Amino acid sequence: MQVADSRFAHMPGMLVFKHILRNDGIPGIFRGFGTSAIGSLPGRVLALTSLEMSKDIMLKYTQGLNMPETTRIGLANGVAGMFSSLISSLYFVPLEVVCQRLMVQGLPGATFYNDPFDVARKVTKTEGFRGLYRGFGLTILTNSPASALWWGAYGAAQRIIWRSLGYGHDAEKKPSHMEMVTVQATAGMVAGACSSVITTPIDTVKTRLQVMDNYGVGRPSVLKTTKALLKEDGCWGFYRGFGPRFINVSLYGTTMIVTYELIKRLSMKHM
Repeated sequence: MQVADSRFAHMPGMLVFKHILRNDGIPGIFRGFGTSAIGSLPGRVLALTSLEMSKDIMLKYTQGLNMPETTRIGLANGVAGMFSSLISSLYFVPLEVVCQRLMVQGLPGATFYNDPFDVARKVTKTEGFRGLYRGFGLTILTNSPASALWWGAYGAAQRIIWRSLGYGHDAEKKPSHMEMVTVQATAGMVAGACSSVITTPIDTVKTRLQVMDNYGVGRPSVLKTTKALLKEDGCWGFYRGFGPRFINVSLYGTTMIVTYELIKRLSMKHM
C-alpha cells in the first residue's frame, strides 16, 4: 500500500490482502519471509544485547537523580531503545532493502528477482554497495525515535499498570504468570500504538525510497520520493497503509516483548 499506485493505496488493507491472496496465493502473502526470518536473527541478538547493556548503564547513571521512578524507567528504556536502534540499523537496512524488494515484485516499477542473493547482486551492480543502504538516514530518523518511544512507552506503561493493580507498594505481593503476560502484552500494544502514529509518514517515504526505481534519471532521493508522494495523494499519502502498519507494529511488539520477557525470566531461574 505504501509503494503501489493509487489503485492499491486507496483500497482498505483487507482488500489488498485478498487481492494478493487471489493473484499469488499463500506464497504471495509470505514473500521475503525466509530472508526476513533467518536474516533477522543476528540483528535481533545485536539489538537486544545492546539494549540491555545500555539500559543497565542508564539505570545506574540516573539512580541518584531526583525524578519519579516511572519517569526514570521510561527514560532508561527510551535511551536504550534509541542506542540499540542505531547499532542494529547497520545490519538491518541492507536486510530490509532485500526483503522489501522481494515483497513488491509484480508492481509497476519493481524489478524481478530470483532470490535474496539476486537482489543483492543486482542492487550492487547498478548502484554499488551504497545501494544496499538506501534510506539509511531515514531509517535512523524513523527507527531511533520510534524505538526510543516504543521502549520508553513500554517501560512507563508497564510501571503504571503494575501500580494500578497494587503491586507497586507491596513487595511481598507477587503477580501470577498470567498477570505478567497480560500486563506485558497490554504495555506492548500501548507502546506500538504510540510509535506507529508518529513514525508512519517517515516510514512511508523510507519504504518507497528503498524499493522504487521509477523516478527518472539519477539515484532516487528523499526529496524526489517526497514530491512524488505529495503529487499522487497529497499529505494523506504519507499515511498510506497506516492500518496494516498499526496492526503490524502492535502485534509484533506484543509477541516480541512477551516472548523476550519470558526467556529472560527462564534464563534468570537457571543462573
